[in-house]
Amino acid sequence: MSLEPHLQAQRLQLEQLVALLHTEQSLLTQSQVDGAALDRVAVDKQQHLVSLDSFEARRRGAQTRLGYPAGREGAMAAANDAGCLPLWQNIDQLASAAKQLNQTNGDLIQLRLENNQRLLNALRESAGNSLYGPDGQSHRKRPRVDSRA
Repeated sequence: MSLEPHLQAQRLQLEQLVALLHTEQSLLTQSQVDGAALDRVAVDKQQHLVSLDSFEARRRGAQTRLGYPAGREGAMAAANDAGCLPLWQNIDQLASAAKQLNQTNGDLIQLRLENNQRLLNALRESAGNSLYGPDGQSHRKRPRVDSRA
């Protein structure tokens, strides 16, 4: 496979990943989180990441076999020599956008987890001395009656 069709397929995968990340962000910003929808997005996102990793590994291998140095500079030189530097730059921009979106989504998840933990702590605190513990047994002390009276 020549470089341009490979990069076009890689760009398509990145575009789909960015769209999934936007969907994930939309789901995370709703007041009621749709867990099932988030699960589907997570599965799809993982599939795209595996596919992108495979694309990237093949591209890096071809880059090395063709005598280009490893890394970003070698990739840009290979794309330039193949006449598809704008396509490579578009992929680079999409990858940066995906990275930023993924980081933002991770921050949103962390924020939700922290809020949920605060709510749980407040509920536990307001429950105080509950009648039953997590084991289902009563933990409230019964008043003792002194039978000597």
